[in-house]
Amino acid sequence: MPFVELPDRVRTLRNLVGGEWMPPLGGKHLDVDSPYTGQVVAHVPLSDAGDVDRAVKAAAAAAPGWRATPIKERTQKLFRFRELLFAELNALSNTAALESGKTVEEAKAGILKGIEVAEYALSLQNMSHGGVLEVSRGVSCETRREPLGVVAGIVPFNFPAMVPMWMFPIAITLGNTFVMKPSEKVPLTLTRIGELMGEAGFPPGVFSLVHGGREAAEALVEHPDIAAVAFVGSSAAARAVYERATRNGKRALCLGGAKNQLIVVPDADPDVTVKGVVDSFTGCAGQRCMAASLLLAVGDVDPLLSRIHERARSVELGRQMGAIIDRAAKERILAAIAKAEAQGAKIVVDGRKASAPAGYEGGYWMGPTVIDHARPEMECATMEIFGPVMTVVRVRTVDEALAIEAKNRYGNATSVFTTRGAVARYVAERSTSGMIGVNVGVPVPREPFSFGGTKDSRFGQGDITGQGGVEFWTTLKKITSKWELQQDNGWMS
Repeated sequence: MPFVELPDRVRTLRNLVGGEWMPPLGGKHLDVDSPYTGQVVAHVPLSDAGDVDRAVKAAAAAAPGWRATPIKERTQKLFRFRELLFAELNALSNTAALESGKTVEEAKAGILKGIEVAEYALSLQNMSHGGVLEVSRGVSCETRREPLGVVAGIVPFNFPAMVPMWMFPIAITLGNTFVMKPSEKVPLTLTRIGELMGEAGFPPGVFSLVHGGREAAEALVEHPDIAAVAFVGSSAAARAVYERATRNGKRALCLGGAKNQLIVVPDADPDVTVKGVVDSFTGCAGQRCMAASLLLAVGDVDPLLSRIHERARSVELGRQMGAIIDRAAKERILAAIAKAEAQGAKIVVDGRKASAPAGYEGGYWMGPTVIDHARPEMECATMEIFGPVMTVVRVRTVDEALAIEAKNRYGNATSVFTTRGAVARYVAERSTSGMIGVNVGVPVPREPFSFGGTKDSRFGQGDITGQGGVEFWTTLKKITSKWELQQDNGWMS
């Protein structure tokens, strides 16, 4: 049975603007390769500033009517969209896997996580987003959350459905209109999502899709009618987008890269630890900002490490771990491993020469790799490799592990594997990361708990989902009212 179903034709995609699918104004397209085979599966538009302007104008035209639509009616359309996603789950999972290199099960899990955020958005109609308080005799103050207008999202290749759905379900339910720019490497999934948004009954212009690369992204960030921008990608790009957006007076929340730590102590449960560690650094072929890529081995944990090596070597490509997104990314990962080896680290699990699954020899494959006996200052221990590579740094104490963690320029996640509650609490209270795991290799919070890191993993305030998303996509209006003259004059009279 094939790992993914290959398309029977190469599609030429279009932008979704005002409810219509339109070719790019400049007529330029880029080939989209499947990481599984290296074959072209689509031609994606390379949109320019004119395409972006066309989409933003359509979103701006739709904004007043959508803002005036009661939240109950907005929610009903989102519920219909959710039902369509479940009906399309298998086909959409295959599409996401085909273009991103994930296994189909990983792609499905990402879509289900996105649906979880949509389900949180469905609950917003039943939540209070303001309040009224009598602040003085005859005087009341009221707060209410209102949409920003036209907002935008710029999303990466590694989660074609989940990361976009961190953004637009909450933003649209709260009354904004949304312009999305997918990664040019994975345009097919969001194209289908755009079709489903239309089938769900969202009015033209409420959800727009502009494909393209850097030019389209910069045009979105620069456009004067965009009120807020959310971004997920590398830290360098996240910083650049944040600085550019805020310089233009926009609200921005930009999530960047990570170098997540797993702190493993000798009392850790072997079964929980081995599965948690290997699943964390090999899941999505390590191409996720929550992958654990640095294991801080406290004391004598060699028996655990041996079992981790054994499990990593047994990972089956295609079925248990997917492919690298493209040839350039694979070459970058291989270069990072070679540099670590040249600097004196030991490659104890070497996935560089792993064979591609039969029938997928043209794809971008490599196996899980473990680098041991690295020093904390080595690039393999500090740089985000973004592949199925884990570096082991050996330390004597938990405090020494936490000292390394504190120097980490990133701050997405730290996990500790232990059977002692005191150790878990000690790490959780002292970690500088935004998301902490206890015997959890990928500590992504479930809704309504929101997603967000610290340091160079996040530029801007707040988190991207949950209540953080509600706050980011709205503004707080305050209304002070008095209806009659009071006998005792105060400063509010």
